[in-house]
Amino acid sequence: MSKERGRVLVTGGAGYIGSVVAARLVETGHRVTVLDDLSTGFREAVPSGAEFVKGRIQEAAEVLDPSYAVVMHFAAVAEVGESMVNPEKYWDTNVLGTFALLAAMRGAGVRKLVASSTCAVYGEPTAGVISTRTPTAPVNPYGASKLAVDHMIAGESAACGLAAVSLRYFNVAGAVASHGERHDPESHLIPLVLQVAQGRREAISIYGDDYATPDGTCVRDYIHVSDLADAHLLALDAAAPGEHLVCNLGNGNGFSVREVIAVARKVTGHPIPEVVVSRRPGDPATLVASSARARERLGWVPRRSNLSEMIQDAWDFAQATAVKESTGH
Repeated sequence: MSKERGRVLVTGGAGYIGSVVAARLVETGHRVTVLDDLSTGFREAVPSGAEFVKGRIQEAAEVLDPSYAVVMHFAAVAEVGESMVNPEKYWDTNVLGTFALLAAMRGAGVRKLVASSTCAVYGEPTAGVISTRTPTAPVNPYGASKLAVDHMIAGESAACGLAAVSLRYFNVAGAVASHGERHDPESHLIPLVLQVAQGRREAISIYGDDYATPDGTCVRDYIHVSDLADAHLLALDAAAPGEHLVCNLGNGNGFSVREVIAVARKVTGHPIPEVVVSRRPGDPATLVASSARARERLGWVPRRSNLSEMIQDAWDFAQATAVKESTGH
């Protein structure tokens, strides 16, 4: 893990992934400040021991000073469907927000950045296994905005010597203690399936069961959020001045929609009814990550790639959250 123990600004550190990474940073001896406007995050997700500043990413200049060694950048809006009907929100938050962050870093002399990116930059690739050499061709404003962010970071690295790493996630799952996934509205398969098990939904929708896959449903790569956090800490040491390193993060294995549902039934002990509906436009049959560059450059190896473990952790978190919501504690 990282040998650096400087001050770290975590933008979006009250969200799902940002809070897990912030907690890991605190545990490993870093001094952490979380900047989050709580539009999608939760104040209670900010780890104990971290300073919290409520604010937008555009206000980073009010927080950063030369005492900070690095910025971990998670603040973004990330709903594909919403980006299609409200694209200006994605240009404002993701693109202009990151532009302001880079300017603030430049002004404060903070020269290291680890940034959250996404497989949405690849669009609808025909190849089942996606590497960083796969052409980028986003098909929605969300993916386009995140690709623009990667281009900005690359330019900043080349022109100003920024040491930067962009980590492109595929499907993130699981939970770590009190840090887990809760979006409103929810669009990700595993938490939606668990909502059915909790009785919050009647059934899980399967968008097409006639794909060219073993069981006819789409296949996706899932990575445990704990493994994702490992990659971010390793990236601190891999970041080199003047270089923008881009890595995909995934297990390299795919699970179909029906496999996810079947495992969730075993984990939860609930029947989880399913309903097959029409395909969604643009859903590729198979999306699996090649994480070869992350393994080579970061020394990263996913250690929690068992789907049952991911769903069990997510289920434990979902149940604990439901109890807190019902009791008010």
